[in-house]
This record gives sequence, structure tokens and C-alpha cells, in this order.
Amino acid sequence: MSSSLPRTAAVSALVSLALAGGLVVAAGPASAAGVRIHGIQGTTRISPLVGTPVADVPGVVTGVRAYGGSKGFWFQDPHPDADPATSEGLFVFTGSAPKVAVGDSVKVSGTVDEYVPGGAASGEQSVTELGSPQVTVVSSGNPLPAPVRITARSVPAAYAPHGVAGTGDSINGLRLRPRTYALDYYESLEGMNVSVTNTRVVGATDPYGELWVTVKPSEDANRRGGTVYGSYDEQNTGRVQIQQQASTADSPFPAANVGDRLRGTTRGPLDFNQYGGYTIVAGRLGTVVDKGLKREVTAKQKPGQLAVATYNVENLAPTDPQSKFDSLASAVVQNLSSPDILSLEEIQDNDGAKDDGTVSATQTVREFVDAIAAAGGPTYAWRSVDPQNDKDGGQPGGNIRNVFLYNPDRVSFVDRGTADATTPTQVVATHGKPGLTLSPGRIDPANPAWNDSRKPLAGEFTFRGRTVFLVSDHFDSKGGDESLTSQHQPPTRSSEVQRLAQAQAVNSFVKDIRKVRKDAEVVVLGDLNDFQFSPALAALRKGGVLNDDIDSLPVPERYSYVYQGNTQTLDHILTTPSIKDFQYDSVHINAEFAQQDSDHDPQVLRFRP
Repeated sequence: MSSSLPRTAAVSALVSLALAGGLVVAAGPASAAGVRIHGIQGTTRISPLVGTPVADVPGVVTGVRAYGGSKGFWFQDPHPDADPATSEGLFVFTGSAPKVAVGDSVKVSGTVDEYVPGGAASGEQSVTELGSPQVTVVSSGNPLPAPVRITARSVPAAYAPHGVAGTGDSINGLRLRPRTYALDYYESLEGMNVSVTNTRVVGATDPYGELWVTVKPSEDANRRGGTVYGSYDEQNTGRVQIQQQASTADSPFPAANVGDRLRGTTRGPLDFNQYGGYTIVAGRLGTVVDKGLKREVTAKQKPGQLAVATYNVENLAPTDPQSKFDSLASAVVQNLSSPDILSLEEIQDNDGAKDDGTVSATQTVREFVDAIAAAGGPTYAWRSVDPQNDKDGGQPGGNIRNVFLYNPDRVSFVDRGTADATTPTQVVATHGKPGLTLSPGRIDPANPAWNDSRKPLAGEFTFRGRTVFLVSDHFDSKGGDESLTSQHQPPTRSSEVQRLAQAQAVNSFVKDIRKVRKDAEVVVLGDLNDFQFSPALAALRKGGVLNDDIDSLPVPERYSYVYQGNTQTLDHILTTPSIKDFQYDSVHINAEFAQQDSDHDPQVLRFRP
């Protein structure tokens, strides 16, 4: 969805930053007559006429957006120049429902703006547009310029150039090379009428009426239809977002799952927004063809196997409808085959996101446990530690925390001490065996690494006489990171700093257990909000302390989340080297589907302690 932030402030901030970095020249003449759209767009991301009034710019209206906070229309010059770096399309921001129709031949006067969706601080690229417009309709019913076909051959394999040193690695001032870089190619088509044909869905329809397709069917594809995000250098250039010009209130957007097909031609102006970057705003939308994607079911653990799982249940609270509890519970029983231990993330307190000082989650957990039993599962017992009010991030007042559920018919929990939010659990040795001073207990809660973030929950379990330590984690989110389409290349991933410190703290805790007994069996699991190739996961594994067990799967199957058309891994189960005989399953029941109980897929590990 396009942002509705004030444009004047965004333009001013962008121009100031760009000028300070030596990236753009200041606006030229006080006004520009006789200019055409390609002259406004120029050969870089920033218009050479930014801040300049222009008069009677000709073109044909190719799309209209009459709803939301970014009302306006796109128009395109039917007489292009010969430079592939200059776009022939432009957005006109009207602020109210436009009084033009697709096919109108118009002349537009206004001021050239560079609007940054999300504001200059977001680091996003800008959209070149005309503001404060005066529009004259010359004629109606004109044919539209033929759409530029975006295909596997037209999109370059390289994603983006490296930005300019000394400007935060900005690419704003670089001349576009649309035959070399995918981001440059898309930028050279900004505002133009484009099309894709017979594409595969790689990001399911979301609640905002948008989905993702790929024009490169073989690019990092997996068997379920997704496009796997394998490293920071594999951004998957064929991905493009699809919206529609009509409001979803007037024309419902079709539901599609990963692997479905968008048959036929999807056509419309190429927009740019903060929620995915380059987006086809379709005036004509292809037909969704259901390819029958099924939700997975993991195997049942054998009598001698311990099954542990991690599941982010996405802000579960008593304020949610009973149907959410029932659906999540059914998944635990049917799809996860009732694991012996469940590490849950994002369990909210008893009144949800109401910020009134409540921190207890007894009602939330009880409702979930009851729903699981009603679905035919075991009657789970549970352990957790209440957080301090509003100290662990997430929705204000929600007080999300991690919770262990366990099946007391198969597993015992070792209760030791009385934990609170601020007292750390520590590792002690008793007769050569490791133990925790507090079980359950929180790991190093005073460490600045956990500021405004969930503290890990540690606990001792016994299974068939064997002790297994579990550490349930929910690392800091990626909020504040720049997007893949940022004007800074490579993008700044500022949130990595905190997750790295969190991983180091957990790694140290596991080392403390192994110092007492090297073959101790420790499972570290949860929503780590980071990739298997990230610095945080490297820090968790450092010294051979832990293995990331999702790496036991074939590369195309290593994912738990789908974001902007990239299937990726955020949820992990790591184990100490003493755990060798195991089976790992990323159970795909949510992330690839338009209908979700959570935005994460649960992970299950079965092993013999």
C-alpha cells in the first residue's frame, strides 16, 4: 500500500540529504516549459528537475487510484525517447479522487517532487511525481501505450549496483543501467504501463490485497512453488508485487497461495511503495489458478523419541476469537502430531494489547491448553516466567513471552527455585552434572542485549531418565532494517547488532552447561528473527557449541516464513553435538497460505536423548 505521509516534508528531506551527499544537482530554471516525461524522470533515480514547476506535460492516462492516502493517476508519453534509462511514465499526486479516466489524453502542469514512501529516514528510494497539479483533458478514449513486458529475459540477474562511498552507499545519483541491474531496470520503468504473463505466485495474498509473483520460474525455486532466499546476495530478481487499481472494498482481491498461477496477462503502471518496492498496480489482473497446495503433517514421534517444537503463535491472547485458538490447537494435534514439548512465542497477557499493567498470561495459556485437549491432544502442563510490564517489546501492553508446554504423560519438568523477571538462572554443577539454579528461569535478563526484547526462557526436562535442557528464544525483530529495495546498497541492517549480542549471550549460556558436562543435551529453539547465514546464527554456532538442525534439510526446504516473495528461515532449532540421531521437519502450514493461523511455520525435532 502506498504511504500517506506528508509529501512536502519528505521531498524536502530527500533533496537536502541528496544534495549533502553530492548526489543530485539543484533544481534548474524557475520553471520548465516544453518538457516531456522522460525529461522529468531523467537517467538517475532523482529527477534533474526536482522542485521545479513544469507546464503542459503531455501524456495518456494509464491508471487511476481513487482511494487510500495516495490518490492520483499515472500518465505516459506515447512518444518515447531512445534512452532505455529514462522512464516514460509518471505519477500525478492529486490528494483527492482524480477527475480523469484511463485513456484520457492530458496535459499536466505542476511541481516535480521526489516522494519517499515511509519518509527519508526509512532509507527507501523515492518516487518521482508531479504535485499541486493542474490537469487539462485534451481528449478521451485514446489507446494506451503498449505495456512493457517484464520477463525472465528482460530482468537482469544482478540485483543492484554498490552505492557511492561517503553517501551511506546511496545509489540515487548513479546513472541507471537497466540492462545490468534489476533495481535499475525496474526504476527505468517507474510509472510506465507494464505487464507480466502466466506467472507463479511466490507470496500469498495478504490482508491488504496484494501478492507476489516471479517472472523467473527457475530462480531458486522449490517443490512447493516458492522462491528461496539463500543469502544476502541472492535477492531473487524476478519477484514483483501485484496490487489492483480498484479498491478491495469495491472489487475483492483474489486469494492465492504460493505455487498458484496468475494465468493470463496482468497489466498496469509500475509503482513503488514502502511495503515491497516495485509494484504493478493492475488495471487488468490475471486469473488465479489454484495448484492445490496442501498443509503439511509431520510424523508422529516413536516411543523412544522426544519430539520438541517451536511455534510463534502471533500475539495469541484471550481477546482473539475462539476460532484462532481452535485452529492453532488443531494444528498442534493434527499437523505437529502432538509434540512432547512446545516452545511457544508471542503469548500475550490475559487482556491482550490493553496497556493496563497486567502481565499474567494464565488465562491465555489455559484457553490454548484446553483447546488442544478438545482437539484430541494431550492435556499439556506449562511453565513460563512473567515479564516486567512493557519491557519485552511487541505490542504495547501485550507483554509477549515464551512459554513451554509439555505432555506430563511423557516428559517431566524439573522445577527448581522461584523465578521472576529480573533474576537470572545460572548453571551449577552437582556431582558432575549440570543443573539450573532456576527452572524455569530467564537467561541474563539484565544484559542490555535484551532491552525491549524477549528474554530467553530456560528449563530442565527429563525424558526416560535423561536430562534435556531447553532454551526458548524470541530474538529482536528486524524492525528498522532497510528493505532490499533501499536507496542504500547494500541495505543497512541495523537490527543485526542486537540479535548478535543476544546470540552471544545464549552461546555463552550453552557453553556454561557444556563446561560441566561436554555431552550435555541442550536444545535452543524459537523465532530467532534471522537467517541461517546471518551473523546472529554464526554467533550461536560459534565454537561448535550448537548445530542449526534445519541445515539437515535439502536447501530448498530450509524455510519457515515468506516475506515479499522470498521464502526464508526465521525459526530454528539448534542442538548440541551430543544430539546426533534426529529428524527435523519444517512443517509448512502457514507462511505459504493466504489463510493463516500465524505468519510463521512451526519447526519439529524428533530425537533419542
